[in-house]
Amino acid sequence: MRRRLLAAAVLVAAAVACAHPAEADLAQSSIVSANPVDWTPHVLDGTVWTMTVVGDTVVVGGAFTKVADNSRRDTYARKNIFAFDANTGAIRPFAPAVDGAVYALTPGADGTVYAGGAFKTVNGASQRGLARLTLSGDRVSSFGAKINWGDVRALAARGHYVYAGGTFSAINGVKRAALARMNATTGAVDSGFDARLSAPGLSRTRVEHFDISPDGRRLVAIGALLRSGGYDRTQLAMFDVSGPTAALTSWYTDAYKPQCMKGFDTYLRQVKFSPDGSYFVVAATGRASSPDRLCDSAARFETGGSGRHNPTWVQRTGGDSLYAVAVTGSVVYLGGHQRYFDNPYGTDAKGPGPGAVSRPGIGAVSPTTGRALSWNPTRSRGVGVRVFVVTPHGLYVGSDTDQLGHEYHGRIGMFPL
Repeated sequence: MRRRLLAAAVLVAAAVACAHPAEADLAQSSIVSANPVDWTPHVLDGTVWTMTVVGDTVVVGGAFTKVADNSRRDTYARKNIFAFDANTGAIRPFAPAVDGAVYALTPGADGTVYAGGAFKTVNGASQRGLARLTLSGDRVSSFGAKINWGDVRALAARGHYVYAGGTFSAINGVKRAALARMNATTGAVDSGFDARLSAPGLSRTRVEHFDISPDGRRLVAIGALLRSGGYDRTQLAMFDVSGPTAALTSWYTDAYKPQCMKGFDTYLRQVKFSPDGSYFVVAATGRASSPDRLCDSAARFETGGSGRHNPTWVQRTGGDSLYAVAVTGSVVYLGGHQRYFDNPYGTDAKGPGPGAVSRPGIGAVSPTTGRALSWNPTRSRGVGVRVFVVTPHGLYVGSDTDQLGHEYHGRIGMFPL
């Protein structure tokens, strides 16, 4: 079995190495194996929050201090960011000094990577919240973007621009509440692009996550937001970003207006478009269970049309959080610390309801119906999966635990097709 897995891993890694860096989830024609490959390295502490693929290199960000090779014989000091070879899993020398957590990564041009997070310095230089790095670990000094405070939680590079979302209220002294677009080379804020997000009555405006449609025309942002300009947009807003401005569309939903447990300024955690851009899926927490609310759920929304939209389907866990989603066309992958899927009538106190199926920590649902598929590799639940990365021949998973597919995988794993 191990020989077959290693052979499959080589083929998968080679395909990953040849792939163009993915900005959106890629299409896959079938579900991935429930048996993870053996060659990925291990993060030995903390949490993996983000990953991205740049050429033949996988870059990993989070809040951690130590990593090990796949055999766990060699341990390396790596604080908050590291990289490994997509062909072999070998840990790269890449080790920039980043003094805070890395929450977001996205590939840049010329073999570079953009990083966002809660850091204040990179390689000893002031570079709060945003940085561009070479794969040798050098800071690209010509990229001068800096947030004023808070953090960056989501990034996407498209063409001449880099988009950032988080808790900041300005970049380079230019006021931007939680969402901004910058020049990909210099980091200068796009003066004409302002989503005008606000959250009256909340402590601050925050973009928890966003995704851009594969054609580059639509951006969906989620988080602690209640208005865009003069219009109500509760926790979710869609923009047309094909032109020079962030043009709020008439598309909206009231599905996330009902409150979950008190204390949540937002209970939305991640959003991903389908490979064809026709729909997107939102993963949510909420610490509540209800068959008529979207707490602790995943929900599909159609992208097209105008006016108010309701979800096409809702997958409810019965009171356990979902934090990560990947959409491949044939499958929707969901991760968190859930115990069950298909569980609208279950609760933490009373256990699973009628029809519930066990899917600890990770699972897959039909993109058409939202119902659980049979894929059930399992993982130790912990706080939850924080990131999925879809490649042409597999699915990377990043989390805070070390058991995946009934094997030891320190906070990183990869399921091959």
